[in-house]
Amino acid sequence: MDKRIENFFKSMNGKKIAFCGIGTSNLPLIELFIKYGASVTACDRRTREQLGDSADVAQKAGAKLSLGDDYLKNLDVDIVFRTPGMRYYMDELVEMRNRGVVVTSEMEVFFDLCPCKIYAVTGSDGKTTTTSIIAQMLQAQGKTVHLGGNIGTPLLPEIENIGYDDVAVVELSSFQLISMRKGPDVAVVTNLAPNHLDIHKDMQEYIDAKKNLVIHQGAFSKVVLNKDNEITNGFEPECRGRVLKFSRKSQLNNGTYLDENNNIVFADNGEKTVVMNIADIKIPGMHNVENYMAAISAVWGDVSVENIVNVAKTFAGVEHRAEFVREFEGVKYYNDSIASSPTRTALGTLSLYDFKIILIAGGYDKKIPYDGLGPVICDKVKYLILMGATAPKIKAAVLNADNYSDGNPTIIEVSNMEEAVAKAREVAQPGDLVSMSPASASFDLYKNFDQRGKHFKKIVNELK
Repeated sequence: MDKRIENFFKSMNGKKIAFCGIGTSNLPLIELFIKYGASVTACDRRTREQLGDSADVAQKAGAKLSLGDDYLKNLDVDIVFRTPGMRYYMDELVEMRNRGVVVTSEMEVFFDLCPCKIYAVTGSDGKTTTTSIIAQMLQAQGKTVHLGGNIGTPLLPEIENIGYDDVAVVELSSFQLISMRKGPDVAVVTNLAPNHLDIHKDMQEYIDAKKNLVIHQGAFSKVVLNKDNEITNGFEPECRGRVLKFSRKSQLNNGTYLDENNNIVFADNGEKTVVMNIADIKIPGMHNVENYMAAISAVWGDVSVENIVNVAKTFAGVEHRAEFVREFEGVKYYNDSIASSPTRTALGTLSLYDFKIILIAGGYDKKIPYDGLGPVICDKVKYLILMGATAPKIKAAVLNADNYSDGNPTIIEVSNMEEAVAKAREVAQPGDLVSMSPASASFDLYKNFDQRGKHFKKIVNELK
């Protein structure tokens, strides 16, 4: 084990540590810190009954419990690990910092201690797929890959077993990045558009959180930016290491771009290598071409062209991302639950098909604008089935679109996923395609997009 890791855990002996959130990601951390002699309090807003087995596991490991609405009140602790979903500036955390309590997170400590090279990806859309592609490419090259962050499992519990020659590939959300003060070896920013404005005080705070991925990098680092996205491209002056870009619209001297024959080309100080044609990419959509261009720039020099192409030809994508569920009564059903923003639905699912589809959309309101989605829906959707808190906003965006006409699309409002699938089945004809691509977060009816997508798939698979 790395000496820094060993010394860190020795320093935790006797410390009073609170972990906020008693879920699958924090339970291994609770056990790890108790093993090294820390006095751990497991905190959660939920009650004992709501937590079920998780509370029992934490208590059995030796943790004290602080539950209910006052779970953060009067905590006598030295260190607090916040979950990404907690606002960094919430009153209780500010009060604790003011009285000398260390407020940190699993990912911050992992970045401080990780002995191997770190590739990190953020963005408004495409970050999970890009992260997964990078991990697949590095695995194809023979690397031992530790995948985590906002995707997969927490990485800090694995820290004792991570070797110098391994690689860590992490997806990071704005909630994780807002307090990060250390950069990765390779940073990727896929794109930026309004998102999570229900949590961030404004768009600038959201952008600044994302920018933390690159502004704390060192001179020997690498950053990959989307040249076609104005906000992301604007990060360049604040980058210390080597800057590579990717673009569908422009030829580049450093980075990855599309040529006139739809070949993906990598340019290194003007020296060009044709990597592959976009027809080699198994997962559909131009947004996935962008994800591959970002990943290629990230791993260039670490992964051979042969292995890059092999991944492109074989990688079938990530669950809940334009995922084929079933063909029933001649109708194809797709699960795109990851689409938790209007840009994700517009540039993802609605860009994939050259015919009009049946779209199930709507969910939790993150206080972001939907105006731009309306015209795309009018072009691409024949039946729009709406549910959730954002249903009125999406409906208004469609009705106010310049290309809207009566019945183009037909709008149907429902109360839940069961009704949505039933309506889709009712209006669909053989040859039609139904996609659940909500353009909204899931928190009004579901714990997360994973639960939403699995529920949709269960309903579709049970159709008889």
